[in-house]
Amino acid sequence: MAETIKIICENTGKSLYVEMGTSLADVLNMLTLKSDHPFLAAYVNNVIKELSFRIFAPLSVRFIDITHFEGMRVYQRTLFFILHKAVIDTYPDKHLKIKHSVAKGFYCELDDNNIGVTEEEVQTIKNRMEELISQNLPIVGETVIYTEAEEICRQYGFYDKIQLMETRPHLYVTLHRLADLPGYFYGTLAPSTGYITLFDLKKYFKGMYLGVPCRTNPSHLEKMIPQNKMFDIFTEYKNWVNILGVANIGSLNSMILEGKTSDLIKIAESFHEKKLGHIADIINDRSKKDGTRIILISGPSSSGKTTFAKRLGIQLRILGMEPVMISLDNYFVDRDKTPIDENGEHDFEALEAVNVPLFNEHLVDLLNGEEVSVPKYDFYTGTSVPDSYKLKLQKNSIIIIEGIHALNPKLTPDIDADKKFHVYVSALTSTSMDDLTRIATTDNRLLRRIVRDYRFRNNDAKSTIKRWQSVRRGEEEHIFPFQEQADIMFNSSLFFELSILKNYAEPLLHEVPNTVPEYAEAQRLLNFLDLFVPIGDKEVPLTSILKEFIGGSSFNYD
Repeated sequence: MAETIKIICENTGKSLYVEMGTSLADVLNMLTLKSDHPFLAAYVNNVIKELSFRIFAPLSVRFIDITHFEGMRVYQRTLFFILHKAVIDTYPDKHLKIKHSVAKGFYCELDDNNIGVTEEEVQTIKNRMEELISQNLPIVGETVIYTEAEEICRQYGFYDKIQLMETRPHLYVTLHRLADLPGYFYGTLAPSTGYITLFDLKKYFKGMYLGVPCRTNPSHLEKMIPQNKMFDIFTEYKNWVNILGVANIGSLNSMILEGKTSDLIKIAESFHEKKLGHIADIINDRSKKDGTRIILISGPSSSGKTTFAKRLGIQLRILGMEPVMISLDNYFVDRDKTPIDENGEHDFEALEAVNVPLFNEHLVDLLNGEEVSVPKYDFYTGTSVPDSYKLKLQKNSIIIIEGIHALNPKLTPDIDADKKFHVYVSALTSTSMDDLTRIATTDNRLLRRIVRDYRFRNNDAKSTIKRWQSVRRGEEEHIFPFQEQADIMFNSSLFFELSILKNYAEPLLHEVPNTVPEYAEAQRLLNFLDLFVPIGDKEVPLTSILKEFIGGSSFNYD
């Protein structure tokens, strides 16, 4: 008689016994779980596993579909694999690169030249993808010794993957196969191509736009919202890192191991300074031409908005302007007037949490040369304290306002458009894992926030991870819809920073216990950080945006 093992299904809260060696796919067949969408993978003791995983010890399992954030990642990785296979099958002489996210999807190119892809080529690739999906081809994972994985990648010309393997070697590597094509994706994939139920592929600029389902409504594709400014800033930085030779983690690791860390830091920081100077020049010209007096800076959590504002202020001083910082926090309404969200909590991220009429009244008065009494919000009592300090602009003064609502037209309806200059700041990660695997900008920002929250806000990694999805929902509602309204965008990412954040974040992530759901995300981030060769931070300038998160900045953030 075969030995049986007790497992707990978190989806149902019930236990069942299975034979040793039973796969998660078999367990799924035993259960009568109701879902509108296929289950793509499962958490086993809070660690993500593919459905082919076999059970040999008691465990707890939670099956996930595309509506889960990790389920969406599984779906996207699988779709990337299918796209790669379709390109290999239809145009074997072309090289696919998945560049970055854009317009709720992904921008891809064939080869690194300016010829671009044709409508006919895109349609041919899309047709082949649909064929692969209809055939429901299995995607099989296999753990192989490092030298064997390297040789397989060499046969297919996957030198970007080889470089990463060589700079961060492990004895064994997990490769996947789709028919005759091997893949190395640093994460879980769906069991077969048939799990991809919806996608789109269309010509976009000189490459292709890969559309994916909406996570919260997977029966519909994400609406393709034009993001030309975002696309331009991604392209600028992608071209820049390509020129520097740090387009992926493997090449970055190689340069670090060659002792070029100091130069990498200097170049990246100098590029930031050059962009800041460029933005200050534009603002100065607008001020002389149109009378611009207010700079509104917005961006998602942990994008470095505060340091950006301070450094921009320095650049403006060089040009003879006198920056005046005004905090939106001081214009919060009393806590008992703050809107309540769907969970019954105070929604401090809602625009209604700000005393917009008073804020606009003060801005108008300041622009008219009058003195105003600025309030201060007492976070301890939850009340606004009036007449906290007096403020009056000088002839050369320019107001800098930083906050999540800064690009929302409803924040400053009483201010003429020519008086305002809008800036969007975000950490738009430009370095990729390899040609087919991008680094999510949200991962970069989450690691920044984990480090900052621990060092300056007394929050552990578990607490930060737990709140992160709520933070992202707030960004989707209050920030991202207005990003294309910015006059200019600034990419606050530094291509060397993850090699430094690794030193700070790893100990914090290791402290997340395996008894909580946040353990899964902590392990994913640890696996991600493991790909980087670590470097020290002694050469990072005191004014660097990175210092806002790791500490040691020469700026005061009180």
